[in-house]
Amino acid sequence: MAWNVFKFCTALRGLGSVMIFMVLGVVGVTYYALVVVNYGPSLFHGDLDLLIALAVLLLFHSLLVMLLWSYFSVVSTDPGGVPLNWKPMVDEEKGDVDPLLGSEHTGVGLGVDQENMVANPASEAVRFCRKCNLFKPPRCHHCSVCGRCILKMDHHCVWVVNCVGAKNYKYFLLFLFYTFLETTLVTLSLLPHFIAFFSDGEIPGTPGTIAATFLTFVLNLAFALSVLGFLIMHISLVAANTTTIEAFEKKRTSTWRYDIGRKKNFEQIVEILHGENIVTRDNESTLSYQVFGMDKRFWLIPAYSEEDIIRMPELQGLEYPSRPNLDALQQF
Repeated sequence: MAWNVFKFCTALRGLGSVMIFMVLGVVGVTYYALVVVNYGPSLFHGDLDLLIALAVLLLFHSLLVMLLWSYFSVVSTDPGGVPLNWKPMVDEEKGDVDPLLGSEHTGVGLGVDQENMVANPASEAVRFCRKCNLFKPPRCHHCSVCGRCILKMDHHCVWVVNCVGAKNYKYFLLFLFYTFLETTLVTLSLLPHFIAFFSDGEIPGTPGTIAATFLTFVLNLAFALSVLGFLIMHISLVAANTTTIEAFEKKRTSTWRYDIGRKKNFEQIVEILHGENIVTRDNESTLSYQVFGMDKRFWLIPAYSEEDIIRMPELQGLEYPSRPNLDALQQF
């Protein structure tokens, strides 16, 4: 009998706020060791120690604010669900039939086989989720932990107790980015104190403060190295205009529909395709940044400008630019 990992989905739901308190616990220990024990007292010394302490504490608190802001943005933001009344657009000129006319929404109405509609995410054909009893927009996947379909689902993250999808993926990337910077700063700041543990000299402080400093260094070093790996992976995913789930799905297709080149995946002209003609939104070339938005002032903060939300359907998770010549390429 095959081992089914999804039977543990209920256990993942039960983690809930435990993971949030764990994250806050690590932040609390780090704050105590760096600020209260080691660099806070240096503010009362003077000369070089004062300047170093000011620089470390100012940078630490700035990164901490951005880290917590990004973290709770991921936790509290709905990754995006399929609207109840959503249905795929029908191109009557191509002979498509309204999928709602199909027998029990099985895909018969679209003239494609049922298995293709249900299971092939790389296909442009409309897919249907039997669990949610809803049509699935492009790049949408069902999350067994959340119990619903998530728009442009990347993965379900236990650390943020939420799915990472179309509407909070940017916040997740920023969380990784600021976590790496913060943990790297803490690791480098506590490195001299860590080295002192193995010296013959006397170490100032109580056994409790010494243990807190040692634990904080080890934890932040471990997080910095692990988060760096995740950050590099997700940067490569953004460059290929794909998600963690889609990275596995791409193995089943020779050409990925949404990969339009590394540069254009991040900075591209949003095009609305109609037949063989290309019509740009608002009759002008509009630079679209599918993850970070068009307004560069908002790139490093977990928020979008109102203009981006209005003008960019990609941020809503229902519509994405794709390669217009994909069908021609697949013929060769």
